[in-house]
Amino acid sequence: MGLHAQRNSQEGLHDPMITLSGQNAAFLANMGVKAEGWRQLPADASSRRYYRNSETPFGPALLMVTGADAPEFKAYVQIGRHLENLGLSAPQIYAEDASLGLALIEDFSDQTYTKLLNDGWDEAALYELAIDVLATLHEHPKATGVVVPFYDMEPLIKEANLLSEWFAPEAQRDANLVTFGAQYEALWRDALSDVAARQDTLVLRDFHVDNLILLNDRSGAACCGLLDFQDGLIGSFAYDVMSLAQDARRDLSDGLESHLLQRYFNLRPELDQKSFLQDFYILAAQRHAKVAGIFLRLSRRDGKDTYLRHIPRVLRLLDRALHAAGLDELKEFLDTSLPGWRDFKPAPNPKGTINS
Repeated sequence: MGLHAQRNSQEGLHDPMITLSGQNAAFLANMGVKAEGWRQLPADASSRRYYRNSETPFGPALLMVTGADAPEFKAYVQIGRHLENLGLSAPQIYAEDASLGLALIEDFSDQTYTKLLNDGWDEAALYELAIDVLATLHEHPKATGVVVPFYDMEPLIKEANLLSEWFAPEAQRDANLVTFGAQYEALWRDALSDVAARQDTLVLRDFHVDNLILLNDRSGAACCGLLDFQDGLIGSFAYDVMSLAQDARRDLSDGLESHLLQRYFNLRPELDQKSFLQDFYILAAQRHAKVAGIFLRLSRRDGKDTYLRHIPRVLRLLDRALHAAGLDELKEFLDTSLPGWRDFKPAPNPKGTINS
C-alpha cells in the first residue's frame, strides 16, 4: 500500500456521546464551542484525558485535560509551537488555559501508525517517513531553540533506576534492594558519562508508532503528525532514532532497524556514525531498563496490566542492547543479582486491571 490515509469517520461512533460540564464547559463556551457532542478517548499510559468533537467552529478538535498548572501542560504548549515553527506537524493549539490545565487542540484523526500497521499498511514507508522527520528536526539550526532542560545524567539515571525500583523487587524477591540499587546506579553513571553530555537537538522522548499519525493532506516531513512531546529535553541525536527503531510495543520486520539507520545516515552524511551508534545502543539499554520498570509500575501502581504483555520483548531488547553497547559489567551484574531476569514474566496485578 502507498502512503495514503482517510479519516476514519466511523471511529468511536459507538462510544457514548457526553456533555461536558463545570470548568470544561466554561472554557469551551469562551471559545464559542458547545459542551455537547463530545466523546472521551481511551486512556493511555499518561494521566491526561482527551475528549473529541468532530464538529466545532475550528473543525475536528480535542479537549486536552491535565492537572491545574501542571508543568507538562506548559511544556506541551511551548514545544508544540516550537515544532510548528520548525515546519513539523504538532497539533495546532486553538486555546489554552494553564491555570485550569485545559487546551483545545487540532484533532489529527485516529490514523496512528499503530492502526495503519495493524491494517496492513507499508511498514517500511511509514517508518521511513518518521526517520525523515527526525533528520529534518536534527538538521534544523533552531532545533534547540526552546527552553527545556537537558537530558543529562540526572534524568537518565532517574529513568534507569525504574528497573531497580519496580522490576528488580519482583524478578528477585529475596534480593538486597538497597545494595542492588547502589551498585546498579554506579554502573549506569559510568556507562552514561559520555552520552549524558550531549546537547545535540530537541529529543521528543516518546517517538514511536503510537504517537505518530499520517496526515495525507500535507507534504514532506509534515505528513507525519507528532503527539506526546511534552517531555522533550535537549540531548543526543540518537535517542529518538533508537526509540523508533527499537519499539517496546511491537516487533519490526527483519532488517528494518538497520535499514532505518542507513537511511538516517544517508540523510545526514556529516555524522560520525561510530559515535552515533555507541550513543544509540547505550541509550537503548537505558530506555529498555526504564520501560521494564514503567510497565511493572503501570500494573502494580495504576492497575494497567495491558503493558505486561510487552515485557518479554523489552527484556530481549535490553539484553541485545547491553551486548551491542559493550556494557559487559552491567550485564554481568544483572545476571548475578537477578538470575533469570531475561525470562521473567510478571503475573497480572492481583488487585485487578484498569482498562488501558
